Amino acid sequence: MNNSETDWITVYIGLGSNLANPSEQIKSARTAITHTLGVRELAFSSLYHSPPMGPQDQPDYVNAVICVATELPPMDLLRCLQGIENDQGRVRKDQRWGARTLDLDVLIYGDRIIDLPDLIVPHTGLAERAFVLYPLYEIAPQLLVPGKGHIADLTAKCPMNGLRRLD
Repeated sequence: MNNSETDWITVYIGLGSNLANPSEQIKSARTAITHTLGVRELAFSSLYHSPPMGPQDQPDYVNAVICVATELPPMDLLRCLQGIENDQGRVRKDQRWGARTLDLDVLIYGDRIIDLPDLIVPHTGLAERAFVLYPLYEIAPQLLVPGKGHIADLTAKCPMNGLRRLD
């Protein structure tokens, strides 16, 4: 490692799956993320069960949030996450919010606000999605979401909408 610890950025990544044994998909993705060069796990939330967003004719989801430290630039991290999705059988379709083996989203990248064609951080909709907020709050209750406010305030305003923690 040539970079000092201060060059590492704290990043939160959302994980979701509703196909092909979702809990195992999440666990496999966690392993793949933590084995990525330039990425170190700091915390991992419980797994959560949630109803699907969008079309309801699909299985329920399993969701989690991982906190990592990384020295990867945002777009390099995104490409690595997309590679993990592809390795785990993700098929990209035009339909939004459809069923998928794995969905990995960069939720927060340090204190940066990023608005690029392929990457928006903090993630769009983060403040309204129970399946993101509750796992995020679990591992980072003091977090300040850039441009959005404190995670505790955001979570308090967001109903669970069927979200439940798995044991």
